[in-house]
Amino acid sequence: MVQNGHINFYTHVFSPYCYRVQLALDQAKADSTSFIIDLSAKPDWYATKVNSAGKVPAITYGQKTPPENPVTPPGTAKINESLVILEFLNDLFPEAHLLPADPVLAAQARLFIDTWETKGFEGLRDFFFLYKPSNGADKTLLDALDAVQMRLPATGFAIGEWSNADSAVVPFLLCLDLLLKNDLGSYPKEEGLKVYEAFKSARFARLRKYIEDARAYPTVKATWDGEFQAGVWSKLPRLNRDHVGEIGGEL
Repeated sequence: MVQNGHINFYTHVFSPYCYRVQLALDQAKADSTSFIIDLSAKPDWYATKVNSAGKVPAITYGQKTPPENPVTPPGTAKINESLVILEFLNDLFPEAHLLPADPVLAAQARLFIDTWETKGFEGLRDFFFLYKPSNGADKTLLDALDAVQMRLPATGFAIGEWSNADSAVVPFLLCLDLLLKNDLGSYPKEEGLKVYEAFKSARFARLRKYIEDARAYPTVKATWDGEFQAGVWSKLPRLNRDHVGEIGGEL
């Protein structure tokens, strides 16, 4: 399909939700313009002209306009929520095969995403952001990773070839791996390193190979900078061990 409109992509450098969309845009070779939203000082026009919820990621699709304080004429599509955007890009770029045409494989891709959304995110949230010694957060996290691993085929990506399933889940696994090995989280000091040792064990050999293969995948290799991300995440207030608060979904 010929891309009939231009995509303005509103993002932030540390958000794995935004990275989902970036990977899918790159995979589709979309004509797009990125604009970084300062989450600590969101511009007034963002909520009124792009996403009324004020969160990232979001895209507009239509007439090409500058992304900053954009003109959004009638007919401009405004789309938020990362997984909705991934579905939109799959429909917009069928030749990119962001999801397979085979309905069984497409269902398996969506189930892989659902496993992360229902189990993986809970494990990540409870361990890194809402840690309490009494809530068994380390076990919740490791069991969630087990559930994700069980969805993987013996080799390759989530359904064999790279798809939206990988674009949706890999950003979180990369962040999780980075946070553990850098001991970043609301948990007691060195607790992350203990869980990281468990994550490196034979129990998770298949999942770690999946992460290794994902790092080498062209769209990830060209865009993921672990050292830079570690610096960004280390400054996030919600990872401060003295911080108390909730973490929701998209930012």
